[in-house]
Amino acid sequence: MALVCVITGSKNDEVLIEPGLNLLKELGVPYEFSVISAHRSPEKLRAHVLGLKDRGIEVVIAAAGAAAHLPGVVASWTTVPVIGVPLATSELKGIDSLYSIVQMPAGVPVACVGVGVAGVKNAALLAAQILGLKHEKIGAAFADYKRKLAS
Repeated sequence: MALVCVITGSKNDEVLIEPGLNLLKELGVPYEFSVISAHRSPEKLRAHVLGLKDRGIEVVIAAAGAAAHLPGVVASWTTVPVIGVPLATSELKGIDSLYSIVQMPAGVPVACVGVGVAGVKNAALLAAQILGLKHEKIGAAFADYKRKLAS
């Protein structure tokens, strides 16, 4: 059963978040992946998000570019932790996405990582770190990853 729900707003975003998906696999974190636009399919997104807990999802990674409403919209419908990933898909190279995600109103928390590959990887690592508090095997894989970084 998946513990992480990864959502992007466009099929074109999949290639941008692939390094994070690969890292989740490497750390043994089961995940599901969906493409659902907050703008083009809001009702589909709402139904998907409202069912997160029933599916056993414990962390959401929502990646979006440009106006980047996806992470905030997801967070508005769930109490599951949401990690927002700003994607560089516009002429502003992700700065617009970063500002959209990091400036959530009080009461709608979204953790925000940086723009680019490092941000995508950090979202996966943050998800593993959160899950590692409860899931010993994921916690050990995350700790091993951190040890390898230090060598």
